[in-house]
Amino acid sequence: MPEFRDLEKLMEEGRRLREALARVGDFRPGTLMSRFRKCGKPNCHCARENDSGHGPTWVLTRTAEGKTRNWSIPDGAVEETQTQVAEYQRFRQLTGALIEVNERLCQERLVAKREGVQEAKKGVLRPASQRRSRRRPTG
Repeated sequence: MPEFRDLEKLMEEGRRLREALARVGDFRPGTLMSRFRKCGKPNCHCARENDSGHGPTWVLTRTAEGKTRNWSIPDGAVEETQTQVAEYQRFRQLTGALIEVNERLCQERLVAKREGVQEAKKGVLRPASQRRSRRRPTG
């Protein structure tokens, strides 16, 4: 039989994760990368051996609708974009954890129902009453 404390812990963890999700800031999926390129002019510094080239230019890459998409990110927005990508990762982690907790909670509730545990109005689980009413004689 599942422990009532375990169910309460799962419900509390679910509440905590929902509160954390409510605090997630602006986010966007993708990978932010810096790129350097060579312009191809023979007299440019980038044509020299071991020169990294022009840059960096910043690009946000992600897959959308089955295609790889690239967005150019201006130098002034790189830090903000890094924060948004990090928030997306946090969002993914929180939603994954919430899904896991909810799956466990739903399963524990099923087991509890089978074993005669019912949920009280305030969301706290308690044992089902074992008392049975007596049948009155008919007559």
